[in-house]
Amino acid sequence: MGKILVVNYSQTGQLNEIIDQFLSPFDPVSVERHQIYPVTPFVFPWTTGEFFDKMPECVQEDTIPLKRIPFAAQHYDLIVLGYQPWFLSPSPPVTSLLKDPDFQSIMHGTPVVTIIGGRNMWLNSQESIKNLIKNAGGKLVGNIPLMDRTSNLISAFTILHWMLTGRKDSKWNIFPLPGVSDEDIKSASKFGAIVNSAAARSDYSDLQKEILATGLIAIPTDILFIEQRAKKLFRIWANLIKKKGTTPAKRKRLVSFFKYYLLIALFMVAPVILFVYNLLIVPFTGNAIKKKKEYFCGVETK
Repeated sequence: MGKILVVNYSQTGQLNEIIDQFLSPFDPVSVERHQIYPVTPFVFPWTTGEFFDKMPECVQEDTIPLKRIPFAAQHYDLIVLGYQPWFLSPSPPVTSLLKDPDFQSIMHGTPVVTIIGGRNMWLNSQESIKNLIKNAGGKLVGNIPLMDRTSNLISAFTILHWMLTGRKDSKWNIFPLPGVSDEDIKSASKFGAIVNSAAARSDYSDLQKEILATGLIAIPTDILFIEQRAKKLFRIWANLIKKKGTTPAKRKRLVSFFKYYLLIALFMVAPVILFVYNLLIVPFTGNAIKKKKEYFCGVETK
């Protein structure tokens, strides 16, 4: 087996746990593992102001300075990239790494497997990752998204509890634990075994089919519907805040407007729209929905 580079960013530590499980079937000698560290670390837990203020630059995929990663080689036989979606976009540390010329040189001509740990929306962020990998000359051969499987509203509530308190516990001892479940984190070892086998053969042609054959990856129709529309709205807000927020006070006010807009849209507007969508649209568009899910579950770009 050749040399495998594993690199990821984890703010809370959850993705590190996922990567640990994923790598358990691999020979440690073949793996070179690194974490991404911003020069200026993101705070954790967040304050609400700091959390929502990161949206514009995140959505516009701006880069941030990263600490140098001491890669041992200029070429690897496989790259495993772990990341989280922030505001339906890749987190800034991962975007910055993928736009770094030195890392792009390493990625050129190399198979790449992505591992995502997030709340429940990863489709738009993975589209960005696909293009960033393609632009660098890499080849995406597998994607493993591990998400919180609770409903959209409950997961939104629990993730805010986690992000704003730093505690991955049950809110009021009523709500489920936030984030990816322990069971799904442990399931990463199953995917690791599949990728390890493909790496041993140096054949990734059917890798994504094997990943999907586990039955552990699915896209809820509600999430597909939301993601197809929400990213456009995020881009509008990002452009508005960047363009009009010319002073700290103006930016703070606009970010506050966005925060309340998002909370109202998420907890009040979306449930009504989704009810109508599921009642009147889904029964008549099953084939189109199926094709879209198949596309997003795959590794090809449009």
